[in-house]
Amino acid sequence: MSDDDRPESSEPAPSDVVLVHGVTDDGKGLSVLRARNGELETGACRPLEHGKPIHGEVVRLKPRKDCPIVCDVETSLPAPEAARDRTGPAQVATRAYRDNWDAIFATRAN
Repeated sequence: MSDDDRPESSEPAPSDVVLVHGVTDDGKGLSVLRARNGELETGACRPLEHGKPIHGEVVRLKPRKDCPIVCDVETSLPAPEAARDRTGPAQVATRAYRDNWDAIFATRAN
């Protein structure tokens, strides 16, 4: 097919796409392979549940007409910055907490 024969698209190809390749072990979500910005990621998509914490980002999957297991991804709520860029264990105490702990429980010099 030459360049002249190809249908022209006014939209650029999406850079955030998911391939659904199975169901999670608990049967409540989808196992996915995600390609975005030139990188591949594995993960799971689960429905939002009232009162339950959100882990990661909130996305909407739009299945393609010609292949419904391939979905374009629309991010509704990005993951918190701390969740994406943090390495190591979670910080469980703030500087103010530690200062107050020392003020209350530190041994006093006589």
